[in-house]
Amino acid sequence: MRQAPSIILSALLLPARFALGAETGPVTVNGIAVKVNDTIITVREIDDEIDESSRRLMQIRYGHQPEQLQQQMEKVQADTVEALVERQLSLDEFKTAGYKLTESYIDEEIKRRIRNQFGDRVRMIKSLEHQGLTEATYRQRLREEFIVNAMEYKNIGSEQVIVSPHKIETYYAQNPDKFKVEDELRLRMIFLANKPDRDAEATRKEARKYLAEIKDGAAFSEWASVYSDGSQRAEGGLWPAVDRKTLREDLGKVAFSLQPGETSEVLERDDGCYLMQVEEFRPAHVKPLSEARAEIEKTLESDDRRRLRKDWVERLKGKSFVSYILPFR
Repeated sequence: MRQAPSIILSALLLPARFALGAETGPVTVNGIAVKVNDTIITVREIDDEIDESSRRLMQIRYGHQPEQLQQQMEKVQADTVEALVERQLSLDEFKTAGYKLTESYIDEEIKRRIRNQFGDRVRMIKSLEHQGLTEATYRQRLREEFIVNAMEYKNIGSEQVIVSPHKIETYYAQNPDKFKVEDELRLRMIFLANKPDRDAEATRKEARKYLAEIKDGAAFSEWASVYSDGSQRAEGGLWPAVDRKTLREDLGKVAFSLQPGETSEVLERDDGCYLMQVEEFRPAHVKPLSEARAEIEKTLESDDRRRLRKDWVERLKGKSFVSYILPFR
């Protein structure tokens, strides 16, 4: 990827979409970035599309690696440009083909979003104002979203993709490393959190009480479903199969030292107390094809749909005018 101009990178990295001038203070950076047929895409539009949280995460992760940060920002920028170009190509194709979208579809979608997302129209308008959007702009975005989704379905989603058994078997044979499974446990966990109305000492006493009951024969799952503060409470504290990297290191070390059917002692941590009971240990192995088949089929189907989408976008570009004013690629 060619290096983007530093002034553009500055615009992307600064949260308010400003770049610092030499002596004149902050100045708004904007200009034409790409032309798609009769439509222009500006630098500001590209910047607006980049999620602020993603920008912050990259700065946190690569803040001490300027070259890595620049590379990541360039990739995000280029990907965003392509997404905007493809969206505009879809909109132009919709118009050229003479398709129509009745306003009733947009009306119904706005009603649905008010009901499920905002609660009422007043809250929706306030939320839009907070985002710097007018109701008309929001309506136009929904309209474009409908059109793009409809065009993608017509040209990609409606295509039947069939993955043959031979293709699945070939993929499995050629990618053995993808189906390696590390040592795994199926375990149940009771987590008792320290709370304002239950300090660490009270939490510890409660955890020891539950452990004593379990050792006397009480079902771990029943106590977990009633008393645990953990996310798996509804499942009786049962976790999906986990490997050593899934659990927190200190908890994983204890869990993998237990035998099936064995319950840990009370584990006191800063956030509360933990009890764990191992139900099953599964040693490292390679998934058999029977277990991997559905996963492979899904992967190959996704690959085929990505190929179909790429071919469709290339066809659109082939009969359109697309000019990259700035070197985003």
